[in-house]
Amino acid sequence: MKEYELTVLIHPDLEVDLDTALGKVRDIVTTAGGTISKEDNWGKKRLMYRINKQDFAVYVYMDLELPADAPLKISNVLNITDGVLRYLLVKADLKGRAALEEARAKAGDRDDESEE
Repeated sequence: MKEYELTVLIHPDLEVDLDTALGKVRDIVTTAGGTISKEDNWGKKRLMYRINKQDFAVYVYMDLELPADAPLKISNVLNITDGVLRYLLVKADLKGRAALEEARAKAGDRDDESEE
């Protein structure tokens, strides 16, 4: 199983009942044989350009573990799912994550030294 990142833009009218919209996305992932390791709701944000006559969307980010055939299945279903304005499913950049965590650790060490 490989690691992927999924960012979904949910229709702003569904913000009131976001759990059902996210439940659909979760079901799509689990039906394709994947697991969700992390989920982060970024909230309602303004879009850079209109999508389906909408100026805003609710952004939700997920870390996934998927088998080889799952990304295509998930993409095909998300393309026709009502309530999903856009999505981005990409393979996780493990080297980038490691470099980011290393940079955060170094910044934390510098903060500790400056407090003393």
